[in-house]
Amino acid sequence: MLSESVLCHLTEDLLIRLLEKLGPDRKPWRLVCKDFLRVESVTRKSIRILRIEFLLGLLEKFCNIETLDLSLCPRIEDGIVSVMLSQGSASWTRGLKRLVLSRATGLGHAGLEILIRACPMLEAVDVSHCWGYGDREAAALSCAARLRELSMDKCLGVTDIGLAKIAVGCEKLERLSLKWCLEISDMGIDLLCKKCLDLKFLDVSYLKVTGESLRSIASLSKLEVFVMVGCSLVDDVGLRFLEKGCPLLKAIDVSRCDCVSSSGLISVISGHGDLEQLDAGYCLSELSAPLVKCLENLKQLRIIRIDGVRVSDFILQTIGTNCKSLVELGLSKCVGVTNKGIIQLLPGCGNLKVLDLTCCRFISDAAISTIGDYCPDLVCLKLESCDMVTEKCLYQLGLNCSLLEELDLTDCSGVDDIALRYLSRCSELVRLKLGLCTNISDIGLAHIACNCTNMTELDLYRCVRIGDDGLAALTSGCKRLTKLNMSYCNRITDRGMEYISHLGELSDLELRGLSNITSIGIRSVAMSCQRLADLDLKHCEKIDDSGFWALAFYSQNLRQINMSYCIVSDVVLCFLMGNLKRLQDSKLVCLPKVTVKGLEVALRACCGRIKKVKLQRSLRFLLSSEMLETMHARGCKIRWD
Repeated sequence: MLSESVLCHLTEDLLIRLLEKLGPDRKPWRLVCKDFLRVESVTRKSIRILRIEFLLGLLEKFCNIETLDLSLCPRIEDGIVSVMLSQGSASWTRGLKRLVLSRATGLGHAGLEILIRACPMLEAVDVSHCWGYGDREAAALSCAARLRELSMDKCLGVTDIGLAKIAVGCEKLERLSLKWCLEISDMGIDLLCKKCLDLKFLDVSYLKVTGESLRSIASLSKLEVFVMVGCSLVDDVGLRFLEKGCPLLKAIDVSRCDCVSSSGLISVISGHGDLEQLDAGYCLSELSAPLVKCLENLKQLRIIRIDGVRVSDFILQTIGTNCKSLVELGLSKCVGVTNKGIIQLLPGCGNLKVLDLTCCRFISDAAISTIGDYCPDLVCLKLESCDMVTEKCLYQLGLNCSLLEELDLTDCSGVDDIALRYLSRCSELVRLKLGLCTNISDIGLAHIACNCTNMTELDLYRCVRIGDDGLAALTSGCKRLTKLNMSYCNRITDRGMEYISHLGELSDLELRGLSNITSIGIRSVAMSCQRLADLDLKHCEKIDDSGFWALAFYSQNLRQINMSYCIVSDVVLCFLMGNLKRLQDSKLVCLPKVTVKGLEVALRACCGRIKKVKLQRSLRFLLSSEMLETMHARGCKIRWD
């Protein structure tokens, strides 16, 4: 009471400053202090709705928001939008600038148009992965005349007509993503470039466009970032249009463009001396000497990703000599990467923060030790399938790379407990992948747990020597873990599940194939890990109905669940699917105790909010066609396994 009485004497300005100092988790302060609750209700600028039943109350309470995120909220459909806008004055719409509707597959063109028209200040909209969206929804979006940012990734029904409506109605667009909008052609891109002259970011990845689209895009004088991943019809002739155009271009991505060669990239580089980022993965057979020589002219180049390209020691040495400003280099699956090449590369790349050497199988301790010597500022290192790596190089990394936050050692068979002891010196580690490292045990995991207390993501996939004792150490030291993968670590039992239940921040948990855990263990996790959102229990065949009852009752925040090949009955499956109000993605392949009728009842129980479901292919013609059509009409995508 004393603290509240003191706060009552503070001005609103001082309360706002105090609130800003409290960090992102302000809920405890709101609950104990009415002054903070009052101030936040008028100052909060963004809100993400997780459960539909709280939607109207939150919008009424936080009426001055600028960002509304409905991407994780199930059952967003036209009727809900009408209710949202009819309650009270709907004053929250007046200042709204950003609207996130990603995966809101149940919202149709009518509801979308009503919502867009109600928000006159709207500047950014995300409708990515609304796979049923087409030209009518595009017409609804075109009503937002002030729109500057629009993401339409995987809106599969949008054609040139829909894009034309957006181009005419939203001439102020600065950022536009059309990735996987497969019905858009050169004609739509041409009109877009004539109308939206302020575009700074454009993504046309996987569109069936040709060089004619690049001729149009070259006229965009303000374009800074151009992404065209997987545009298989674009060739070097098309890229040459960019040589004289887009004078402000800073980043280009031509990854997986099969018809692009070094010649086309050279033309782009020669016309853009201020280029900062170049992505050309899986589009070149090899990195030619003339192309690498051109890189010398790019004094501002900071990021190169050339995944899957053939290189040589000479090429890597030339990159090191010519590209002194590099902070990120991607060489994933590049053929020809050797110890000698890496050793010659690194002396010129002392500023590297991110290095990807995934599947560069011929590099060993000598090359990795050199990374430790020359790259003290390294933050992210990916060494998946570099199976010649041992504890010797990890000693150097632990000694010299104290800023390392992310390390991928997946399938590095030379990594053992001693290696993890050396690695534990990297106390800033946040993400660590050790999948398929079969030589590590509870002892090595204890070293990581003791010193790497900032860890939030850990992958132990098929680390078969990890058991309950390792989890005891892990959960006592790494209390901030949000993602944990222990699939096929068969030494883990219910005792290990009890240790996992101490991780209050855990949101993603993979337990696939754990044959020794039962409903007792999963109940412990369900009761304590209240933030759990993604759970994989595939092939956990000792978990029975009592375990799934516990999940249905306690795990109300679950958004995704994989229970394929699990032993669950009709009644419990129906209760689970009906009671998990936030569930949006479920995998229900081969449930031996579930009948066709029971599965159908369970699917009807979640119809309207479920967005993805994976079912056994043999059930395709056994389930009611009426129910399947209803699910599709409500925005659910069914995958058949």
